Amino acid sequence: MEHACCCRGHNTWNEKIAIMSQQGYVAAPPYSQSQPGIGGFGPPSSSIHYGHYGDPNSSYSAPPPGVSKSAVPFGSPAPVGPPPPGAQQFSPTSFQNGSGTPGQQPHRFQGPSPPSNTGPSYAPFSHQSPAAFPSTAPASPPAQLADQLSSMQINSYGPGAAPGSAVAPGHPAPFQGPRLLPPGQQQMALPPAAQLPPPPANSANGLGAQPVLPPVARQGAVPAPGPPNPNLQHLPGQPPGPGYHPQQANYGPQMAASQLSYPGAFPGGPAQLSGPPQKKLDPDSIPSPIQVIENDKAARGGQVYATNTRGQVPPLVTTNCVIQDQGHASPRYLRCSTYCFPLTADMARQARIPLAAVIQPFAAVPPSETPLYVVNHGESGPIRCNRCKAYMCPFMQFIEGGRRYQCGFCACINDVPPFFFQHLDHVGRRIDHYERPELSLGSYEYVATLDYCRDKKPPKPPAFIFMIDVSYRNIKSGLVKLICDELKTLLDKLPREEQEESSAIRVGFVTYNKVLHFFNVKSSLAQPQMMVVTDVAEVFVPLLDGFLVDFEESRSVVTNLLDQIPELFADTNESETIFAPVIQAGMEALKAAECAGKLFIFHSSLPTAEAPGKLKNRDDKKLLNTDKEKTLFQPQGNYEALAKDCVANGCCVNLFLFPNQYMDVASMGLVTMYTGGTLYKYNNFQLDTDSPQFLSDLRKDLQKKMGFDATMRVRTSTGFRATDFFGAIYMNNTTDVEMAAVDCDKAVTVEFKHDDKLNEDTGALIQCAVLYTSMSGQRRIRIHNLGLNCSSQLADVYRTCETDALINFFAKSAFKAILSQPLKTVRDILMNQTAHMLACYKKNCASPAAVSQLILPDTMKVLPVYMNCLLKSCVLAGRPEIPTDERAFHRQLVMAMGVADTQLYFYPLLLPIHSLDLKSDAVPGAVRCSEERLSEGGAFLLANGLSMFLWLGASVSPELIQGLFNVPSFAHISTEATSLPNLDNPFSKKLKHILEQIQSQKPYTMKVTAFCLSSFFILVQRNVPGLAKTYQWL
Repeated sequence: MEHACCCRGHNTWNEKIAIMSQQGYVAAPPYSQSQPGIGGFGPPSSSIHYGHYGDPNSSYSAPPPGVSKSAVPFGSPAPVGPPPPGAQQFSPTSFQNGSGTPGQQPHRFQGPSPPSNTGPSYAPFSHQSPAAFPSTAPASPPAQLADQLSSMQINSYGPGAAPGSAVAPGHPAPFQGPRLLPPGQQQMALPPAAQLPPPPANSANGLGAQPVLPPVARQGAVPAPGPPNPNLQHLPGQPPGPGYHPQQANYGPQMAASQLSYPGAFPGGPAQLSGPPQKKLDPDSIPSPIQVIENDKAARGGQVYATNTRGQVPPLVTTNCVIQDQGHASPRYLRCSTYCFPLTADMARQARIPLAAVIQPFAAVPPSETPLYVVNHGESGPIRCNRCKAYMCPFMQFIEGGRRYQCGFCACINDVPPFFFQHLDHVGRRIDHYERPELSLGSYEYVATLDYCRDKKPPKPPAFIFMIDVSYRNIKSGLVKLICDELKTLLDKLPREEQEESSAIRVGFVTYNKVLHFFNVKSSLAQPQMMVVTDVAEVFVPLLDGFLVDFEESRSVVTNLLDQIPELFADTNESETIFAPVIQAGMEALKAAECAGKLFIFHSSLPTAEAPGKLKNRDDKKLLNTDKEKTLFQPQGNYEALAKDCVANGCCVNLFLFPNQYMDVASMGLVTMYTGGTLYKYNNFQLDTDSPQFLSDLRKDLQKKMGFDATMRVRTSTGFRATDFFGAIYMNNTTDVEMAAVDCDKAVTVEFKHDDKLNEDTGALIQCAVLYTSMSGQRRIRIHNLGLNCSSQLADVYRTCETDALINFFAKSAFKAILSQPLKTVRDILMNQTAHMLACYKKNCASPAAVSQLILPDTMKVLPVYMNCLLKSCVLAGRPEIPTDERAFHRQLVMAMGVADTQLYFYPLLLPIHSLDLKSDAVPGAVRCSEERLSEGGAFLLANGLSMFLWLGASVSPELIQGLFNVPSFAHISTEATSLPNLDNPFSKKLKHILEQIQSQKPYTMKVTAFCLSSFFILVQRNVPGLAKTYQWL
């Protein structure tokens, strides 16, 4: 059961980690029924669901004649090589971009809606009962596969192979009986067990239909299907063979493929006909995510990746390399589900591969890479296309001696402003090409003019308001004093621009329980002044002057206040709290100050006081696995309207929760998600054990580089457009993504769909523009440009897919869907979408192979494992032992994650700590996140980006135990141990170094929890009712 996420706050290990239970299986699909809830698997009236293009009935038809491979090569690449010596003449301090004139939208967004057959790719879910087909009618291959995947059962399975015995790529595992494969295709096959012959095609139970998928194969370049003899050529004028139209690939010889075959009865056979007991499935024959990651690191790690070619696939997010911007945006900012879009909507519908981009506009870049240059055109502002409003970028083509340029997005011819004119060289390129970031780089910034500002007035620097819950529990636990003590030192580290000596951000302070307390900390005061607002139904700000101040100027007054707050409320007995009025008060304060900003709210209980936003406990376990389960994720009260007001006023809400019982995170966290804030949650907070994690999170959050009052617009070249957006965002219309703030960890996932045929020569171009206010109060526009290839060959689309980006898209789209649909429907759609994608590849791209083999593209060979991890995540696997708040918390976090964070979240890092090399700085090689990798003589560290767990086997080395816990043996470790002591020895120092190395790359501080179990099966989650095992995918 190769699995997914570690849920912080659970009491048992199996609620925190999921590990692959590698077992055999039997296929028993009811082929007389279709799967509900997914387009293409039901009757013709089946509705289309998220991630799917229209007309499900045409999804697996043979490609039309017009889909044959064009002879036109991929578009010409951007200039290759480093800029000439003069390339760095522009100043890195000049720059800006904007959202366009209000009400003025690109021409293509004003046109008529697309035809009905290209309707919204995220039509509403509709739960349908299985449609019964005549028993003699064979089901379609995708339907057979979906039935097969959903009906397999798990049998017991013994210990797996030892770690490290994974089959190397290209080396087939032993198998009984030779199988002929086309040239260039290698096979990983499992020992077949005794099999019953398939019944004739006319058998009454319909099982004579062609069975479907399983096995695993890597395949890039794919030859046209042909007769068994690979030397026989298709004769001109002869009809092609049955099954599908041949497609010739023009990018070289066929790539190797690895395949798995069923180890038991013929695929599709019912359980009662499954024959003899199944032979064991070798876990190492399944494609390993660890092997894929290590192979990419070996091939591309430490190298320079230049973005000078359109449509090139970047290194994986797990590979460290130096990225050099040479005309296309860095993959740190923008990654795609595929870097070659299908030429037509029909091809897209056939493949069902989501066409998506994950945009992380403020992603942090390492010191070895150049920060974004800032372009400042003064009062003239950014240069933009007159028709589509795209910003000047490397995709613009200059003509007529440089006096005009053609827009690469809409082909409109525009005049070049006089101040921007420059002559062209002998190849038609401006002679200042490498001196201007907007002409030679994929990412840069513009300084915006007053036209891009609210009310056409320059924005003021943003503000931070700290709002502390001073109810009885927080005072007695010491949390309030902890926060105040930390702020006294942390306010010296407020974020600032690179070139500034001090931060321009102002600060304010509010405390609350059933009422609100505002503090005047004006620098001229000897003591801070408190003003109490008791009318929480109609919140107002009692003071303007002295509430938001410069910390340097008011240091003594602010320090005095932070010393007094714990004492001021030391004798409080108030246990009830408000919440919505707190946010309202912070927003009104920012609105009155005419600036954007962020609220830091520290809260610990369900808001039950009589006030707007009052919540009640609605945690009902009886709703799990019912159609009403979705209501647990839907917000109560008026929090959605409050979130909308916050976004409109540039008020971002960061929420730190300290619950010891149900808090309704789905409602309280909604404002945080919509405003681009971050949600933190510390279950049963204990001052001595949880303070380091909380303080680390607070420090990192306060010092993040970010933009305020942001609006993002994604523009595309003709032929396709952005249709759906997922993330910690709010959308007031269909095109503009609004964010009260956006930081370096937030990502927006965008789905595209065709509205016309694309062009192989010009490709598919994407421009993301983010208008925002900087930390210094300057209005800017951040631009990211990316060019993708287009192809009439499905094989090209598959071979440029990125599985990590696909999982990010599937997770966000599914987590959005659970607000309106039953979880079972959402899980079924994910399974069937995967089946569609893989069945289409086998049918249209792969070489002829046995029907009992699943052939995967090289870029998707771990997709089944990752998809199963998603299905087993705590959000989609509704179980009574997982608190509802925990599921809502994880759902909200994933909605804002980038590709690197979702990759680690769904497939955690598992390190064998017992293999530490004390003489080297190297981290032990990761092992597959699988039950069989654990051993009673080992120690393992598991990290998923939110939590870390140290698992100790009963027979672990006493030397290691002594080094980590300072006790002589496993038996002496306290059963209540939840953290590691700080010891001065090589083992402890080495492990601390590893923890810091993992932690440094992630936004959340991961608390290390130690589990000391004498029998490791106790912690392994073996069976999740109603969910498929990893082997069922294969």
